[in-house]
Amino acid sequence: MASRDLVTCVLRHGTDVLLVRRSDAVASDRGRWGGVSGSAAGADPEAAARRVLDRTVGLLDAATLVRSADPLTGPAQDRGTARRVHPFLFDCRATDVDPSKAVAAHEWVQPPAILEADTVPDLWPTYRAVAPSVDSVASDTDHGSAYVSLRALEVLRDAAADAAATANGENTAATDAASTVLETAADLRTARPAMGVVRTRLDRVLADAEPAPAALRDRAAAACDRAVAVDDEAAAAAADRVGARVLTLSRSGTVLSALRRAAPAAVFVAESRPAREGVGVAESLAADGLDVALCVDAAVAHVVDTERVDTVLVGADTVLADGTVINKVGTRPASLAAADAGADCYAVCATDKIVPDTDVELESGPPGAVHEDPEGFAVRNPTFEATPPGPITGVVTEDGLLSPDDVAAVAADHAAREAAADAVLEDR
Repeated sequence: MASRDLVTCVLRHGTDVLLVRRSDAVASDRGRWGGVSGSAAGADPEAAARRVLDRTVGLLDAATLVRSADPLTGPAQDRGTARRVHPFLFDCRATDVDPSKAVAAHEWVQPPAILEADTVPDLWPTYRAVAPSVDSVASDTDHGSAYVSLRALEVLRDAAADAAATANGENTAATDAASTVLETAADLRTARPAMGVVRTRLDRVLADAEPAPAALRDRAAAACDRAVAVDDEAAAAAADRVGARVLTLSRSGTVLSALRRAAPAAVFVAESRPAREGVGVAESLAADGLDVALCVDAAVAHVVDTERVDTVLVGADTVLADGTVINKVGTRPASLAAADAGADCYAVCATDKIVPDTDVELESGPPGAVHEDPEGFAVRNPTFEATPPGPITGVVTEDGLLSPDDVAAVAADHAAREAAADAVLEDR
């Protein structure tokens, strides 16, 4: 049987996705909700996806491709032709839709709403094909911990939504489904040991909900909304403390948001080898109209001194109970350079990144990223390092600038929630 190639673009903003209701101007599935879809006939699927984004909702310039998946083949429709759908996931910075005539209405919703809507065929499997997974959370080296923790919450939320839809109220099925979701939660909690916020945000879901899939789904969805809000509030608080000349490193979504809000006169970005994610940060800020300079990591102290940097602003993948900041390697020398030059150094993060530990396992990258074939010498590629609280002016969160006593109090609260989550997982 003949098939026609289509693309479906899942546009994600925060933890919501865009659904569009198909208008009477389209040939099929009128009145139904779907992703941003269109024909891929005679075109490279990715090029078709970008064209569809531009023509259907006008969001191409705000969208960044995250991943694609193998096409899904569906049954023949009213025209007797099977559909082969190519799924794409894009992160989208904007939410203002410029709809074409094919769009009757649109909504930004959390993806489990797909399961309750009158949708085009196989929309949920299409979304799930490109949705985050335990593996994608564990392997993401391009983003900061705030972003990765949102993806972990999405994995738990979607797994719980799948399980709730499968159980259908049958006791045995519900028990098995709940066990599967909790296994996923356990895997996620250990996926990124240096990113305490992943565990902390998952614990918020596990400790405060019944282990039934529907309850976990709803708690995870609420945790998604909360996480997006507090990350934004932390960025706003940091923006108020940013000086005119700022240095940053690596890639932190919260730092990016703070710098966009503050619009300092000059931003210096360390490239953050070996992945060089700082390059993308420099490009993004420059595209926003900021005056940006990129530097090699070894030049950070020189740049802070000679360029009259007054604020070093870094993210924090984890903040320990004693105020130690765990972040991308290079944070410690940047903080020491700031202290030596009399500049402020702030770590910005949500309070969810504060953990009860006083020591954590630090992640390292593959040695091959530094040297592919070493002979007669070892290779070290540390990804994270610990920066003691001394050279850091303070930790800025959604609650403002925290004192060491404030950090310790938050850590104690998170310890209690972690114990409750441990108990839930032990009983599974």
